[in-house]
This record gives sequence, structure tokens and C-alpha cells, in this order.
Amino acid sequence: MIEKDELLKPYSLDVASTLTALNATENGLESNEAQRRLNLYGQNKLPEPEGKSAFVRFISHFKDMLVYVLLAAAIATAFLGHWVDTWVIVGVVVLNAIVSFVQEGKAETALAGIRNMLSSRAQVLRDHKWDEINADELVVGDIVRLKSGDRVPADLRLMEATGLRIEESALTGESVPADKGTAAMATDSPLGDRSCMAYSGSMVSAGRGVGVVTAIGALTEIGQISRMITEVETLDTPLTKQMDRFSKSLAWVVLSMLALMLIIGVLFHGQGIAEVFMAAIGFAVAAIPEGLPTILTITLAIGVQRMARRNAITRKLTAVETLGAITVICSDKTGTLTRNEMTAQKVLTRCGQYDVSGDGYQPIGDITIADKKVVISNAPCLSALLEVVSVANDTHVIMENDEWRIVGEPTEAALRVLGNKASFDATGYVRLAAIPFESSNKFMATLNDTPSGERKILLKGAPDRLIERCKTELNANGATEVINASYWHQQVEMLGRQGLRVLAAATCVVPSSKSTLELSDLEQEMVFVGLIGIVDPPRPEAIAAISECHKAGIRVKMITGDHADTAKAIGIEMGIGNAETIKVVTGDQLEVASDEELQQLAGSCDIFARTSPEHKLRLVMALQARGEVVAMTGDGVNDAPALKRADVGIAMGIKGTEATKDAADIVLADDNFSSIEKAIEEGRTIYDNIQKSLLFILPTNGAQGFVMLFSVLLGLTLPLTPVQILWVNMVVAVTLALALAFEPSEPNLMSRPPRKPGTSIISAPFLLRVAIVSTLIGVLTMSLFAFELASGSSDAIAKTMALNALVLAQTFYLFNSRYIEVSSLSLSRLLSNKVAWLMVGTLLLLQLAYVYLPMMNRWFGSTPLSMTQWGICILFGFIVFLIVELEKYIFRKSKKA
Repeated sequence: MIEKDELLKPYSLDVASTLTALNATENGLESNEAQRRLNLYGQNKLPEPEGKSAFVRFISHFKDMLVYVLLAAAIATAFLGHWVDTWVIVGVVVLNAIVSFVQEGKAETALAGIRNMLSSRAQVLRDHKWDEINADELVVGDIVRLKSGDRVPADLRLMEATGLRIEESALTGESVPADKGTAAMATDSPLGDRSCMAYSGSMVSAGRGVGVVTAIGALTEIGQISRMITEVETLDTPLTKQMDRFSKSLAWVVLSMLALMLIIGVLFHGQGIAEVFMAAIGFAVAAIPEGLPTILTITLAIGVQRMARRNAITRKLTAVETLGAITVICSDKTGTLTRNEMTAQKVLTRCGQYDVSGDGYQPIGDITIADKKVVISNAPCLSALLEVVSVANDTHVIMENDEWRIVGEPTEAALRVLGNKASFDATGYVRLAAIPFESSNKFMATLNDTPSGERKILLKGAPDRLIERCKTELNANGATEVINASYWHQQVEMLGRQGLRVLAAATCVVPSSKSTLELSDLEQEMVFVGLIGIVDPPRPEAIAAISECHKAGIRVKMITGDHADTAKAIGIEMGIGNAETIKVVTGDQLEVASDEELQQLAGSCDIFARTSPEHKLRLVMALQARGEVVAMTGDGVNDAPALKRADVGIAMGIKGTEATKDAADIVLADDNFSSIEKAIEEGRTIYDNIQKSLLFILPTNGAQGFVMLFSVLLGLTLPLTPVQILWVNMVVAVTLALALAFEPSEPNLMSRPPRKPGTSIISAPFLLRVAIVSTLIGVLTMSLFAFELASGSSDAIAKTMALNALVLAQTFYLFNSRYIEVSSLSLSRLLSNKVAWLMVGTLLLLQLAYVYLPMMNRWFGSTPLSMTQWGICILFGFIVFLIVELEKYIFRKSKKA
């Protein structure tokens, strides 16, 4: 037995050589031999994926340097007997992990989606007779029979093919079923050109065939894609990377300051080590933004809800923000940029060239010439062509659940809809005989009685095959004349350059005594009628979305299994490039390119044709190697590995396979490319709001850290205890900071370029603001605490006032943070976010509980305050608001200078 990797490519061998290599015969295997191979090589199914347990996924949310510091602080407080502090710190850490775990949702199940594509039953030749068995019992060397409607159960080298056409778009990206035959192909033939192969998971759309199994399970083409998914390494998102760098930097700063506090407090001020250690823990708790993970998670979750309203369903939370950093969108063509509904767009006869309006399978549209609607009865050539394409047609278009769908083949459906748009009535025709479509002939013919009493042969198919069979053509007057073959070949080439798939039509009146139809009958008096140009039309909304992406500095690259000419024409029509500059790279070129050459091609070219799943994956990786943040869209199984590797994988929800949806981060509920543009806009808004949250939270923690650090360094009494600091952090985070998640989009959001990959989320002006506000609030808090103690107030009152001043200063600072540069001194701006005022009210209620409830007084050491003392705290907050607005004014002036 020969494994697939050892076997010569079966599509490059003739049938006899393939059978020999597989140690098989055209009479099939004996049952005992089949059982031996089954025991030796296993069943025809894909391996089960190894999933992470819920416990492992939950624990992963604790992998953060700041969390480690907090847990160490909790352990230290436990050793010192400060159990309230211990449980509050642990509770905060665990709560953040639970929120992140719940929002993240279920683990990926991409392989399950692929396994569902495999056939459950198969017709197999065993012991010299045909039998039906479970598909997972197939072995290499089995002879399998296929018919229309079957799902191919394994990779097959075809031995017989009669009118066999197989829908392979999920594997190849081709928008029409592939014609199949038995002739061997070149060894370097791409997947979409291997006409003598039938691949596992694809669907037989017409005809019948017989083939020998060349690969099963994980060794099939779909199995290779499955393996690629398991091997694809998912990358951290830009936000994840930035927050990881930020956490590590902050952790080292905190640890350094802890060491400094211990040294200064013990050696220089003679304080007890336990006292200084608690102060150091208080500093750690103060400086670390415990609520930040929760705020980030909630902000992203709100973005998920907003995107869902825009038909973008998010499976992975961090993908929401990553969308805002996208620099390149790699898009599959079929079903993503196009409708995946073949449409007749051009008709060319000797009467002229006609344009056909309307997209898809709905029978709405007009046939026009020179922008004037055609009267069919005045166009004999067009009338004859419509007769051929409507009558010599086995496909039906029906309305089901308010949606037009086809029963049959997409190409014939396009011709059927063309006849429907012209209101052609085919009900009076009676079919007497037919020659079905076969890949060797590339045409279909029928013998019909017409309503007028004539008997006709109606022929449609590949233009080159019909032109060579016709001696005459129908002229503009409806009469016949000698065919001008060179003219028609030129027209075929012209339509092909427009990205159209071209079919031809011919007809012939025969004696009423004729009742059979043979191939030889098609070489008699056939009259060439004209050509039909068919296209998988672009989505109009996708064209507009691509234009918007270009304005936002995002490049759109089309990756397709179609031929280069078709891909180029569609790319030009979509607005991806223009005819002068657009360049198409084929899968053959990608195959021989080195990694360095591939990176250059990926950066400079925007259309890639005749690609395989491996090519798509390599292209995504090449773009990422260039520093790009990549979104990959698709709907077929062949897109799944690239979707998983991309920074954001986007699947089509309606026409996408389950494997693609499960491999993706985002699923479009409406299969609309324009939803991607809206999702990117939402992603940018979310990033802005996360920046605003950081701009708000960091000075909050900075001020607390300032108070604790300088109290120890100066040998002063601590204004706040660690548990009081935790209270401030949590109530501010779940109220004030949360309000920033509801901020609307900034003006001209989609007119600015994507933020550069690797750019820090905290810029230099950002750090300056953090430093100024941290120092300002810290100094005011320490000054108020010292003033109260000097005035004879108790330690509890001084600490309660210091904490209240800290909270109210942050409340006022919230309104500064809602606009990073723009002034907040505007009534309309102050009132524009109703959630902000709701959160301020909630915070005040929490603070009233903190100050006046006896239970809170016992837990946190707080005490009731007078109205005068509240007024002093409010005044301190207002001073902070005015000073920050002055800083923003100075910054705006310096920026203009």
C-alpha cells in the first residue's frame, strides 16, 4: 500500500497506472482485503480536535504580570493577618477573570464544521457487486460510484465520467461546477484544474461517474485543510500585545518602587517593617489598575453588541478592537465580493450587442440596446437565442422562503433567468430527445416540437465547439448566411476580457419525421445564433465599501480560484485597481516564489488568481511578516486556514460553510462586504474609547500611587489604607470608567489612516497628561489629609475626606477625559453622554453608602462627614477639572504653533 505522500500524483497518471499503484483493480476489492486495509490504515474520517478544558481556559485569564503582583500582595497581607485586605484583593482578581472568561465564549470548533461536510454513505464495488456502506468504512483502492446529488465520500481518481459536473467552490473558490473527465493532467496542475479527480466533501451537481479511492480521512484534500487549521498559529491581537507590554512595564515600575519604599521607610525613617510592608502593598494596590481588565472586557462587549446590530456577529471578543487596526483586507471573491449567483449580462447577435440589467436569480431586469428597451418580436436573432437557452435547459428557478433559489446548475440558471426577464414562454415546447452535457463535448442539445408546429434542434455550449459545427449564422434580418467564424472568435475573446464566461447558441429546423438525436445530427445544418456573456456579479454595496476602505487607508486584496482574466475584470469593476496599474498574480507564480519574493508580491499586488488554500495562508503570513494587520474574508472550506491565521477572520453567515464560520472571529449575518467597513468603523471607535478609559484610569491609579509612595518617602502618615484604595479602584472602574465605553464615534473617524502596527497605546502627550493629573490629584489629596489632621480632625475623618476628595476629583476628571484634545467647557458636550451622568449618580450613591453605612464604616474605617466637608471635597474636584482644561488649551495652542 502507498500513502498519499508517497504516491505519484494520481491526477497525473492514467487510470491503469493509478490502479496498479494502489494495488487495486477495476472490479473493486474483496471484502477481506478491504477489512485488512481498514484495520491497517483506519477509518475514512477526520481526527477529533484536542480542545482546552473550561478550567484551563479560566486559569489562562490569570496569566498577567500585574495579576501576579496583586496575588503576591494578597499572600503577604494574609501572612500579616490583614484578612479583609486579602479577600478583597483576591475577590477583585477572580471577578476580573470570571468576566473575561464569560465574555470570551466557547472555544473554536473549526474541525467539527469540516467533519460535517463528509459524506455518510457511499456506493462501493466489493466482491464484484455494488453495495452501499458507511463512508467511513471506505479504504484506498475501493471503486466508488457517483450520481447527481451525491456528496463525494473520499478523494477519487475518476475512471468513468458521463456528463459529470462537481460543485467544488468550497475547495477551489470556483463559482461554477467543474466539468469532469478521465484524462490525466499535468503534474503541476492546480487544484481547480484537476478535472480527472473528485474530492471528498464536494457535491455532484450533474451526471454520473465511477472512481477509485486515492485518499481517505486526514490524507484527503479536505483533510489537509483540516490539518492546516490545527497547525495554524493564531497571533495575539494588537491590543493584546500593547496591553501585555504595558502590564510588564508597569509591573517592573511597581516592583522597583516597592523596593525603594521598603529601603527608605525602614533605613531612613526607622519605621517598622510590618508597617512599611503594608504601605508598600497599599502602593502596589494603588498603582495597579485592577479594574482595567474588566473595563476593557466590558468596552469590547459593548462593541460586540453594536456590531451585532450591524450584522457582524463576533465570536472572539478581542477581534472587535483588532478590526480598528486593520491595514489590509484579503477577500475571497465568490460569495464575498460577488453574489455567487451567475447572471447573464451581455447578449451578442448579428442584430447587435444587448445589455441585461438585474443581478442574481430574481427575474427582474431589462434587455436593452443603446439604452433602449428591446421589443423581442422586432429582434429575430435575439428571439431565436432566447428560445435555445430557455428550452434546452434543465434548471429551474423557484421562490422559497422569500428568496430565489435554483434547482440545477448556476450557469443554466443564469440562462433561465435571462429568458424570464424577456418573458419567454417555454411551456408549449415538447422535448423528444436530448444529448446531455458532457465535459468531452462541452454542449447540450435537445430535439423539440415548438408551439408553431416546427421541429427543431436547440444547441447551447462552449463557443468554440458550436462555431466549428455551424456552417451558417442568423443575420440581422432573420435570414441565414455563411458564418463568419473569425468574427465570432473575436467577440468571444472580447467578452472574455471583460471577465465574462461565454456560452453560444445554435438552432436548426429538422423534418417532422425525425424522432431521435445523435451527435452526427449536430454537424448537418446547424445555424449559429449568438453569444451570451455570464458573470458572477459584484455586490454593489461591496464596491462602495471598498471605496470607503481606500479612504480609510485600508488596502483590499482579492484572492480567488478563478482564472486571471476573470479576476482582473472583477477587480477593476470592484474598484480594487484600474486597468492601467492593476496586476494579477497566479497560483503558479506564488508556488515558485521564495518567502522574500512572496512578501514583495503580497505587498505590491492586489489580485491573486488560481490560488489554493496553501497560497491563501502563505499570503496572509507574508503580509503579517511585512507588519500588516490582516483581515481575511471567505465562505469556503478552502478559506478556513487563512481565516484562522489572520488577525481577524471574517466568514459569510448565509453562504459560508460551518467550518469557515467556526474558524472565523467574526461572522457576517448578511454576507455583505459593506458590513466589514461598518465593523472597522466600530473597531476604531472602540479603540478610541479604550484610550479614553486608559487616559482616565491611569491618573486615578497614579494619584493613589503618588499618595502612598511620597507618604512613605517623606515619613508621613498614610492618607489611605490598601483596602480603601481597592474600594476607590473598583467603584470608579465599574461606574465612571465604564461610561467612556458608550462614547460615540469621533468625527471623520474613517478619513484617518489606520494606526501604525506596533504603535504604543500610550503616546508622549498621553503620558504627560497622566503625569500632570496624577501629581495634581495626589498633591491635593495629601494636602487635604494633612490639613484635616493639623486642624484637629480624627484620623478616620481625615482619611474619609481624603478618599472622598480623590473620588470626586476623578468624577470631574471623567468629563475632561471624554474629549482627549477638545475642550469639555461646553454644555452640549457635557450633556451628550447620558450614561456618564447615570454613572456619576451611581458613584455618589456608593460613596454615600461608604460614608454613612455602619457596616461600611467597620469594613473600611470610614466615618460620616458634614455638608461643609463634602463642599470642600467637591471644590477640590472642580479645581482639578479647571486645571486639566487649561492643560488641554495649552496643548492645542502648542500643536497649532
